[in-house]
Amino acid sequence: MDKKLTSPFTKEKIKELRAGDSVLITGTIYTARDEAHIRMLEEYDAGTPMPLPIEGALIYYVGPSPAAPGQVIGAAGPTSSYRMDPFAPRLLDMGMAGMIGKGPRSHEVVEAIKRNGGIYFAAIGGAGALISKSIKKAELVAYEDLQTEAIRKLEVEDFPVIVAIDCDGNDLYEE
Repeated sequence: MDKKLTSPFTKEKIKELRAGDSVLITGTIYTARDEAHIRMLEEYDAGTPMPLPIEGALIYYVGPSPAAPGQVIGAAGPTSSYRMDPFAPRLLDMGMAGMIGKGPRSHEVVEAIKRNGGIYFAAIGGAGALISKSIKKAELVAYEDLQTEAIRKLEVEDFPVIVAIDCDGNDLYEE
């Protein structure tokens, strides 16, 4: 049976989830890939506020395809998460609740998840068209010039994921 997770994404809610759990997420999540991570952290270090509210945020590693007429978003399948490993520990330390992507994470990311009571969800690769049906609204937030890699705010309903790494560091990819 699927578990439900709704925003706000608090540590209390996250600590109830275990590696291997199937979860349906409802609420607000943000998209960002490597180029957006680089830019937002460089700008933050230069004194610019973050383009998204990082406290309690879930960031989905996706570069959605353009929306077809009448659609909210195009295919929105996950990208390989390892490319965001250099940035994830810092964002978790800043209060990010977790991440959604695909594939294993580095030791440093797992330690940051444990240290911060965070979580890492795996979305199903190759199911971008199916996943996009759970996205009810998509709004450009920052870095339009990055096109598909721009930061977007998504409103999702019953967005299907699996807990890949729970807040205790149990790692589905290692088991």
